[in-house]
Amino acid sequence: MKMLYVVDGNGEERDGIKQYFELSGYEVQAFEDLHGVQVALSRQTPDLMLMEVQFPDGDGFTFLKKLKQTYSFPVIFVTARVAESDRILGFELGADDYVCKPFSSKELVLRVHALFRRIDVSVSAFRSGSTWTLGNSVLQLDEVSHLFSVDGNQVPLTAAEWRIMSYLVSNSGILITRSQILEHCFDYSFESYDRIVDTHVKNMRAKMGPLGSQWIETVRGYGYRFAGKSTSTKPQGGAEVQE
Repeated sequence: MKMLYVVDGNGEERDGIKQYFELSGYEVQAFEDLHGVQVALSRQTPDLMLMEVQFPDGDGFTFLKKLKQTYSFPVIFVTARVAESDRILGFELGADDYVCKPFSSKELVLRVHALFRRIDVSVSAFRSGSTWTLGNSVLQLDEVSHLFSVDGNQVPLTAAEWRIMSYLVSNSGILITRSQILEHCFDYSFESYDRIVDTHVKNMRAKMGPLGSQWIETVRGYGYRFAGKSTSTKPQGGAEVQE
């Protein structure tokens, strides 16, 4: 049974979300403020967190930024902050989805189901792990142990970054557009969200070190391409990248 955290200062809305997900087969813990969830995280981490942005003891954006420094479980904002700038910021900080109030409880449950399905597909695609080379550099990705490393140095990725990296690696050598990344990794295809993809890729490259921009190539005006060469006999992406 999946464990969810619901963090919302509005008691009626918090209880409504909790009850609906419990009826859908999830175990749910609910919190009214950020302090409460911080204490809970020291004891147990959830499979996913649903949270508001506005709290008396802080804001969810700042909280998420700090959270992603330690944890990689997915986070969905469920909030009254509906401005496009807020949605963009939420994604840039590592949110896996952004749902504006008022919302359909059924749709929210379906979004969570879809997110878990994408994670499961990502895990099954790399169940035995994979190793890739770029010149003398070596990249390893193992979704089972949730380890990602470049030249032996472990690289921490957020849940969203994991899905993007998995998608790019599984299509090694193939041009992947921003729209494709949005659709396969976020269920979004709106042009206004392109900068979300760019921000995630920028963060991933920085974490990967000096060769980050070579591992993930930019195809100007179109999207990105993973340039690693598989050490297995059959490259997963099928299309070879010319050096």
